[in-house]
Amino acid sequence: MDNWTIVTIILWIGIIAWGIWELIQYFRRKNAATALENDEFKQNMRKAQIVDVRGKDDFDAGHILGARNIPYMQMKQRAGELRKDQPIYLYDDKKTMSYRAALLLKKQGYNDLYVLKDGYEKWDGKIKRKKPIN
Repeated sequence: MDNWTIVTIILWIGIIAWGIWELIQYFRRKNAATALENDEFKQNMRKAQIVDVRGKDDFDAGHILGARNIPYMQMKQRAGELRKDQPIYLYDDKKTMSYRAALLLKKQGYNDLYVLKDGYEKWDGKIKRKKPIN
C-alpha cells in the first residue's frame, strides 16, 4: 500500500468515527428533554420556569413573555438559579442549544425538561421586546 491509500483509510475511519459520535450525541440530547408544540408549551407555561438560552442581544430583541435569559454559554455556572421541583421549558431559535442545555441540566440532576419544538422563530404566543432607546 502506498502512503496515499493509508492516509485515505485513516481519513475515512476518522470521518466515520466522528459521524457515529455525532449520532450518539444527537440521541442523548433528544432523550434529555421532551419536545412540545406551541400549544402544549402555552398550555402549561404558567406552571413552569421558562428559559431562553439565546444570547442577551437576541433575548432583548424579543422573547416569550415570562421567560428569563440564561444563555447556553452560561448555563453550567447559572443552573443553580433554576428549581428542580418545577418543570423547565427551554427554547432558542432552532432548538439545537435548547437540547444541549437540557442535556447539561439533566447531568446536574434536573429531570422535568421540555423544549419548544420549533423554537422561538415559530412561536405564535405572546412576546416581549425591550423598548428601543430614543
